[in-house]
Formats: sequence, C-alpha cells, structure tokens
Amino acid sequence: MKLIERAGLAALRRIDPETAHGLALKALNRGLVPLPGPVTSPRLTINLAGLDMPNPIGLAAGFDKNAEALAPLMRAGFGFLEVGAATPKAQPGNPKPRLFRLPEDRAVINRFGFNNDGAADIGARLAARPRGIPVGLNLGANKDSADRAGDFVRVLEICGPHADFATVNVSSPNTEKLRDLQGRAALTALLQGVIEARKSLPRPIPIFLKIAPDLTDAELADVAEVAMHVGIDAIIATNTTLSRDGLAGLHRDEAGGLSGRPLFARSTRVLAHLSKLTEGWMPLIGVGGVGSVEDAYAKIRAGALAVQLYTAMVYQGLSLAADIARALDARLARDGFDTVVDAVGSDRARWL
Repeated sequence: MKLIERAGLAALRRIDPETAHGLALKALNRGLVPLPGPVTSPRLTINLAGLDMPNPIGLAAGFDKNAEALAPLMRAGFGFLEVGAATPKAQPGNPKPRLFRLPEDRAVINRFGFNNDGAADIGARLAARPRGIPVGLNLGANKDSADRAGDFVRVLEICGPHADFATVNVSSPNTEKLRDLQGRAALTALLQGVIEARKSLPRPIPIFLKIAPDLTDAELADVAEVAMHVGIDAIIATNTTLSRDGLAGLHRDEAGGLSGRPLFARSTRVLAHLSKLTEGWMPLIGVGGVGSVEDAYAKIRAGALAVQLYTAMVYQGLSLAADIARALDARLARDGFDTVVDAVGSDRARWL
C-alpha cells in the first residue's frame, strides 16, 4: 500500500463511515488518488458473457452507487465495474446511521436500503462516461413500489442503452421482502420480464443475477434451474449475509447485510455448489470477502470466471484491485495455467 494511501485511509477511519465514503469519491474525482491505469496480460484477459475484460477483478455494486466516479474508477486497475443499485425513482434509503465498520473482523454492516439518485440521473452519467472497461448497472426496486418486478424493467429501459450489462438484484437484505423474489415462481416471472424488456434496447446487453449467500441447497438449486431456463447470462454469488457467526466487532448486532472477510467461506461454498449445479452452462462471478490474491484465486478455482471486491478496500485501499490482478497473473503462471479460464473450477471439490 502506498504511503499516501495509508495516510488517507487512517484519516478516513477517524470519521463517520458514510461521510468517509463520500469523501473518498470526491478525492477520486479531484485526482487526489494515484491510479495505475489498465492492468492486463494474456493470462488475465477474459470474455465474460460476450464482454472483453482486461482482467477478472471487478468492482462490486455499492461503491459508486450513483455512477459519480466512473472516469477515475476505470483507471484504477479493475477489469470491469458495477455501479448502483439504481431504482426508478430517487430515494433516500434507510435512516442514518446505516453503515458500520467492524475492523476486528475486517467487515462492514450496511443497511442503506437502495439510497440513490434514481435511474434518470444515473443513466445520464453512464451515457457520459469515457470509453474503456465494461461498466454494468445493478438494478433495484423502490421501497414503496407496488410492482417491484416492474421496477427492474423500468430501470433497464432507462439505463440499459448506456450500460454494458445489468444485474438483477433480488438479494439485498435491506429492502423489506425483496429476497422473497428469489423463490422459483417469483424469480421466473421477474427474470422473464427483464429478458423480454431487453429486446427493446438499441443493443442487447447481458443480464446477470445476484443471489444471497443464505439460500438453502434446495433454494439454490431452484435459482440455478430458473436462471438457466430463462437464459440469464451470468450469476453473481453472493450478496451480503444476515449471519453474524463468530463476529467480534462492537457493531456486530447492528441490523443489515454483513460483508467482508467473515463472508468469504460462506459465499465461496455457495459459489462452488452453484458451479456444480450449472456445470459450465453460464459464467459465475465470485464476490464476498475477497481481500487478497489468495482469496481471488480461491474463488476462481472454486468456479468463478471473475471476482468482485469492495469491503476490503475500506481497510486496504483502492490500490488493492491492481495489486490482486498483478499477483494473480504471477500465481497463474506459477501453477502452469495459460489463462484464467484454465483455472476456473480446478479446486471446486474442496468447497463441496
């Protein structure tokens, strides 16, 4: 970690987490954060659902909810970005405080509740971004919506022409009853509606599905079957968890979704199980507790073609993405893999 980055992180950790996050985005936009530019090699390049990526390390949704820092983030060493979640109408989200650091656990609990500027503003920022790595949008539903399935369609219609992929997010624990949409019948109807809406876009874009880590094996099997049946292009495993097992942090009992290191094993087991269920029918993206090259490599060998990170950057800084990408290149070479694809699922059995 660079000295300037270490000093910046130390300063940010002295203030309220949500305020600190806003300041970090402003620092990015003002050019105060050193950026490495593209990180790539023949071993690292992948094609995920038709999208060419310079490396498989992505930024998870939630870091840049409103697509405010796309230009600098595209130069931060990631292979792809996901912004949002966006809802049809702007909404403030849940009351503050709603973001809590658990440094002893290298974790975070949030209960934001899809606070965002709304699809129109986010879509405009996506349209104005520079060319470069793929940028996708996480689709959400308004808290007060009477038709949450319809909300996903509306956001896709507004923002889809300006995004490279869209993620159906039915796995956030912070919007009441949202996770109910992961049931077989509701999920089938929702995804079919989104896939149908995609036909109206000027260019079809891949549709991903983000799932929770708290599904039972039977529920996960239903999700996999539905996703393959309706033609989803990739699955992101996983979102935050409601579990609080083994936490030591002062804020461990706060309501919301837990992310970071404690989620790693749980999310990786779900990923490996999903890899077995889908057996190569669609690419998988591993997210949850990725904080090192070892974590990223483990996700890939458990079945992920790409990974995403967010919470670890709270403690290790934005340079983490480029550091992991470079180290992954060396790790693949060490183990005799010519490409990332060759390593996918090579150690899946360990997690089953």
